[in-house]
Amino acid sequence: MNHKELAEQFWTQGYVVIEDFFGAELMDYYNQIILDHFGLEPEFFHNDEFLEKAATEVIPWFPQQEGVRAFDMVESDPNLKELTQNILGDDWQSLYCMIMFSKQGTKGQAWHQDCAPEDARKFNMNRLVYTSDITPEIGGQTVIIPGSHRRGELTIGDVNEDFRDQVVLTPKKGTVVFLHGHTWHRVLPVAGEYRVSTNYRSMPAGTPENITDICVYRNMRYKFETNEIVEDRLSTGV
Repeated sequence: MNHKELAEQFWTQGYVVIEDFFGAELMDYYNQIILDHFGLEPEFFHNDEFLEKAATEVIPWFPQQEGVRAFDMVESDPNLKELTQNILGDDWQSLYCMIMFSKQGTKGQAWHQDCAPEDARKFNMNRLVYTSDITPEIGGQTVIIPGSHRRGELTIGDVNEDFRDQVVLTPKKGTVVFLHGHTWHRVLPVAGEYRVSTNYRSMPAGTPENITDICVYRNMRYKFETNEIVEDRLSTGV
């Protein structure tokens, strides 16, 4: 694995996909822990206003915050850490591990940026680990616009509009996707039994720890700490 080349690809495209990063046995172990926690019909985590406005029906879980140490194994993986350093530079920091579960028949996630893009130097990086296959039959593919981490703020418009330059990712079990927090991305609706990804968020030195508190959607900015819409972008038109 050439970490330098992968880092260059990340900075060009705003993401990089690496298949077979982790072995099947570890992924199966993680996936069973996740299913044991959620079941197949978990209750939604966010309030009705968020679910409606964000068109996002993903249920989060922060296992390390609850003392589930099994998820430390991936975070401490030397290969993952070395590639992260090649991308983010010295003194980068881990943020948290967030598992995102989508049950059958849910919308996925509308277009968004994980953090506000006003300062290009301050961003989070997602390290998305897939413990089971994402397939067209299951749904829940990740859609990305390459290079959009350099375009500034996500445009206002239809929350699930198709763009000509979008790329659809269908990660397999063991794949890791490194994704810049300013990159425009969404998740397609889920038709299969469930869809899950595990996000080990990180950030470069000098970035505030609350960098992911405000998420930018095409119709709003949402603040997770207070569970409120802090900007209605459709009404402001900017």
